[in-house]
Amino acid sequence: MILQALTEYYTALLEQGRISPPGWDAAARVSYGLELAGDGTLLQAIPYQRTEQQGKKLLNNRLMRVPAHVKRSVGVAANFLCDTSSYLLGADGKGKPERSLKCFLACKELHQRLLTGVDTPAAQAILAFFDRWQPEQAAAHPLLSPIWKELTGGGNLIFCFGMEPVTQDPAIRQAWQTHYSGGAEDAEIGQCLVTGEVGPIARLHPSIKGVRGASTMGASLVSFNAPAFESYGHTQGGNAPVGEYAAFAYTTALNALLADSQYCQVIGDTTVVCWAQHGEPAYQSVGMMGLSGAAAGIDDSDLSAVLHKLAQGEPVVWEGVTLAPEEHFYFLGLAPNAARLSVRFFLRDSFGKFMQNLEKHYQDTAIIRPAYDARENIPLWQLLNETVNQNSRTKAAAPQLTGDVLRAILSGTPYPATLLNGTELRIRAEREVTRGRAAIIKAYYLRLRNPHPDCPKEILQMELNETSTNVAYTLGRMFSVYEQIQQAAYPDINATIKDKYFNAASATPATVFPLLGNLAAKHLRVLARNNKGAAVNLEKKLQTLSVVIGEAYPTRLNLQQQGSFQLGYYFENQARYQKKEEK
Repeated sequence: MILQALTEYYTALLEQGRISPPGWDAAARVSYGLELAGDGTLLQAIPYQRTEQQGKKLLNNRLMRVPAHVKRSVGVAANFLCDTSSYLLGADGKGKPERSLKCFLACKELHQRLLTGVDTPAAQAILAFFDRWQPEQAAAHPLLSPIWKELTGGGNLIFCFGMEPVTQDPAIRQAWQTHYSGGAEDAEIGQCLVTGEVGPIARLHPSIKGVRGASTMGASLVSFNAPAFESYGHTQGGNAPVGEYAAFAYTTALNALLADSQYCQVIGDTTVVCWAQHGEPAYQSVGMMGLSGAAAGIDDSDLSAVLHKLAQGEPVVWEGVTLAPEEHFYFLGLAPNAARLSVRFFLRDSFGKFMQNLEKHYQDTAIIRPAYDARENIPLWQLLNETVNQNSRTKAAAPQLTGDVLRAILSGTPYPATLLNGTELRIRAEREVTRGRAAIIKAYYLRLRNPHPDCPKEILQMELNETSTNVAYTLGRMFSVYEQIQQAAYPDINATIKDKYFNAASATPATVFPLLGNLAAKHLRVLARNNKGAAVNLEKKLQTLSVVIGEAYPTRLNLQQQGSFQLGYYFENQARYQKKEEK
């Protein structure tokens, strides 16, 4: 399903002229061009690197359209017209002259086989170059020795003629296209699982680059690299027969998605891409912002209005394009896994349904925010960070948790229990109920298929519910009032009762709250000397809350009741700060 959707996406982009045709790579990075004379003499090495200041000076290679590169493993396999110094010059900086010579001879054989009979000056110059070039003398060449380290650093080189890359020559392009369309000489013929057409089967699929944490040389989505994974006498790609066209199409489309930072988001260890079936980028723009937050220059309220209209089934004009809610849309999450890629999730639905699920996620996590927090919605990365110890060396959420939360958001299903557990662990360790943690507790219990009686909907609101009679919720409010009394009596105090008693108060109230009541009575007497009105108001609030709790405190609070306690504590704190601002 993934390969079929990506192949359809490639076909849509190809019809729009926005992607390379089969056999070509439009995003190859090239370091130098080798300018040739008509007799094959090397005239100069044209630098395609440019220096940019980004903290430190970086050399960025030029992106060029070149013949598609082959998938290399441990063997020798040459590319046409554009390759590393090992293949085009027969030398590298690794100190392995025997292997470099084999690479050069393989490259020479490929170019002689494809260009013999191509009667253009550029083609004849390339053939003459391979006839006269001596790899053992490459490092001493007067044009190459000053830049030898840069040439042999692993970057791609390309042949040039008349100061232009030879890929501009129509006859050379046609020679490559004819060769590519014919398939590999030893290719197995079979029926493609993606297109259903009979033709040459790809033995090795092109590499996928751009997934955070995967090999910089690229990784595979489909591969069989050991006999234990093969069956019925098939080898490598024959075990999952994908035609050469489909293999090129899906990898090219996926590489294009991963290369565009605007439509590619890294969350935890998961790299997320999205696309519309017909290839319109405006869908990607809205889809990715709906997942990761509004882009620069766009208000959260404007994005929320767009999501709401699409969720209601109404078309929306965005970037001059009318977005149809019924358009097929895809989300794909990939994670690194050695030389291969792991699929965290692959979701397909209508664009409007995805926007409806995203809107529901923001509604479920909506909660009153502190005055210093200007964000209307909590971004996903912030929610995941609430489960992480920020003092640890690794500040990323658990890999499995990231994928599970993303899947729950996009499919509209209950949030994973690991999200709540991770949040509760951080609350116990830090004794801090932040906006994000309170939002997670609220959203988790709201999404449960069967509401839990110890954490009812009456307390799962955006702000304080003063009419609630939930005991655990009221205990959380009372703890906040106790803390407020202590801070009012001793404004310069460094550590409050929260630092010492919060965990015990939320788990075993009967053992802690009598002690807190005695402390509060003493603190009220101190406060009354300086501000009698404040002391009276706080004492009245305590009496009101005590009526709800009754004569005896609960011996223990279960996990759901502890969540209610934490929400009551958070809401009461925010109500206190809000009243100060209003005053």
